[in-house]
Amino acid sequence: MPLIQLIVLALIQGITEFLPISSSAHLILAPLVVDNWRDQGPLIDVAAHVGSLVAVLMYFKNETAMLCRGVVDVLRWRSSGDRKLFLLIGAATIPTLAAAAIIVALDIVSVLRTPEVIGVASILFGLLLWHGDRAPVAKEGLSRIGWREAMTIGVVQALALIPGASRSGVTITAARYLGWTRPEAARFSMLLAIPTILALGAFAGLDLVRTGAGATASQAAIVAVLSFVSAYAAIAVLMRLTQRMSFTPFVVYRLVMGVGVLWYAGALGSG
Repeated sequence: MPLIQLIVLALIQGITEFLPISSSAHLILAPLVVDNWRDQGPLIDVAAHVGSLVAVLMYFKNETAMLCRGVVDVLRWRSSGDRKLFLLIGAATIPTLAAAAIIVALDIVSVLRTPEVIGVASILFGLLLWHGDRAPVAKEGLSRIGWREAMTIGVVQALALIPGASRSGVTITAARYLGWTRPEAARFSMLLAIPTILALGAFAGLDLVRTGAGATASQAAIVAVLSFVSAYAAIAVLMRLTQRMSFTPFVVYRLVMGVGVLWYAGALGSG
């Protein structure tokens, strides 16, 4: 596999995983834009997810420690704020896993991965992000989160299975509609990414066992490191931006990308 492909895929995964612009859409579109790029294989997928996961765990080390303590409290049947946070994050992930199982069972994965779907989803959910970002702030978010808020965001997160919707985008949008501040909406979105990335990594791992590596250990190491560095930088930038500005720049990017993808799809159809 060409080194440039490894670098591009790692950067795409790392940067777009946590920004509200859809990592799945970018990963699907990359091979369409560049000729002669073969599928990267499950080992590269695992490496990219590991890099992203380590980045979010390290950046939110305090919250990660809370989740770890929450696991211990669950095992000990001890009530605590850490236990509640762990259970909320876990419960909010279930709708996405259930929706993913339904999509696989119905065999409609390929239908959702078309440029037309990506373009429409990028525009539609981008406009929802713009509208939700203007909702009045009524709550502080994570410090006072309840089951209703967590499950609402969890159900909405399932929409991210549509390429172009963006997992971070839809969860941030839902949190903003619930009245959370931008930093708190982004922070909860990042924490929700932890079990989601773990699940995706597990599926890629099963595929790795079934089909073989498809890449070398050195290639996987390159992807993991680059994915980690780019993901950590993307998280840091996003969290800083939420303190100073709205999500409008990301909305503009999504609209431009959506229109461009639809134009590309139309050009393919007419050709």
